[in-house]
Amino acid sequence: MHVEQLLQDEDLGLRLLWAEDPLLRREISGLTATDLEDPTRFLQPGEIVLSGLVWWSADGGRQKAEQFVSSLSGAGTAALLAGEETHGAVPDDIVVACMNHEIPLIAVPAEVSFRTITDAFYLREWGRLSRRPAPHHALPTAVRTQLQRLLTAGAGPEELLNAASTRLGPAACSVLTATGRIVARTPGTPVLEPRQAAEHIRGGVGVTLPIEGEASPYDRWYLNVMDATDVPPRVLHELAGVLAECRERAHENPADERSAELGQLLGASAADPVAVAELLRSCGLPDEGPFHVVAAGTSTGDAGRAVAVLVEALAHQGAAHVVTELNDGAAALVSGPSPRSTLESVWPLLHACDPTTLLHAGVSSQVAAPDGLEGAVREARYGLDSARGAAPDRSEVSDTGSFTTLARLLTGLPREVRRAFSARVLGPLATEDGTSAAMLRETLETFLAHNGSWARTGESLHLHVNTVHYRVQRIEVLTGLDLSRLDHRLDLRAALLCR
Repeated sequence: MHVEQLLQDEDLGLRLLWAEDPLLRREISGLTATDLEDPTRFLQPGEIVLSGLVWWSADGGRQKAEQFVSSLSGAGTAALLAGEETHGAVPDDIVVACMNHEIPLIAVPAEVSFRTITDAFYLREWGRLSRRPAPHHALPTAVRTQLQRLLTAGAGPEELLNAASTRLGPAACSVLTATGRIVARTPGTPVLEPRQAAEHIRGGVGVTLPIEGEASPYDRWYLNVMDATDVPPRVLHELAGVLAECRERAHENPADERSAELGQLLGASAADPVAVAELLRSCGLPDEGPFHVVAAGTSTGDAGRAVAVLVEALAHQGAAHVVTELNDGAAALVSGPSPRSTLESVWPLLHACDPTTLLHAGVSSQVAAPDGLEGAVREARYGLDSARGAAPDRSEVSDTGSFTTLARLLTGLPREVRRAFSARVLGPLATEDGTSAAMLRETLETFLAHNGSWARTGESLHLHVNTVHYRVQRIEVLTGLDLSRLDHRLDLRAALLCR
């Protein structure tokens, strides 16, 4: 990696203050962060040096700058990256000293942390090292043999990670999913909340390597190492390769065929409870409840992605479940407590994996036995439609607990049904877009909101009460309904909500 390549990383926002072109092509061998006035004994040839410049002050600044930069030059430093946070800008004394000693000088904006630069450097270096031809493996033969033996025996990611850690030395490593779920970790590695772990993947702590393999944005695996110096880069890449094989095997689900049959039965109008119970057992679920059904869908209508979303979301809860495609989405049958709280906490993390795709889900009430699953499926689907209707521009999870108002209850109806009902009840008020129709709709909404009070409706609309009477009579004529009757008022309120 060369100095000029570091400058080309737009995410870092680095600014070149001084360098001649040949100096920018210097090879970078490593990185050191220091704020010592004389860091000579800690420097190696070819390194870039990060400094917050806390050692510099206006009093004797030129001499201090000369001493510091001179030590960099003597050690063969490739470039100086100077932070602007301490002094607001890189002092001129340092610029002059770098020019005198021919050390490329790069400014680090105050909002860019040194950790960000360190991570960017090591990620680029690891990628370069992984592509470099090598006559031998980085993992010792004994370790590779043991890991292959464990893979053949069907070992999981934690067993593989711990075996590698035992042979190579302790390191705080973990395998994380895109939503921050911990798949595996070495002993002593902190147990993180999903939101914290997701931040680690995005570069908050340590360095993260993606584990290759076919995956959706929601269920990818990542190898996270908290300290980049704990394990050599090529070793980490080879370990990631072993974990990729493990991941591929873990995603081979022998119950897929049976779960598809279960999906067909759940979607049927009258599922046979005996057949469902048998299928539940074959899918690894108990044949008695409690059960909950979850229906999910994406804004793209991609059933495969909906399945991946539910699989990853429910893995956070850890309860026994089976997921299957259902029409243009997915359905999950979950054993045990309601997954609603888990889904609500994980849903923003899932959405963050692909912000361009909206995710919606509905959760059924608890059912005690397989004969209640047909109704639970209908309830979950209604909750899914309600989430879509209530949050058309954001991701959301809904269940029957969300239906606390008439407005929310109606969101679960198909759009065509809502429009047909509104048009039938409101008549001309639903279809006409003129000023008169809009005025009457406003009067109707205000009248209903004030519980049929003529006086308060007039006050709210700044109308004489006689005008309110006239408009209400006009509404009754156009709709054929009587606003003195409670049931007719409810019909009109529902029709307005369905527009």
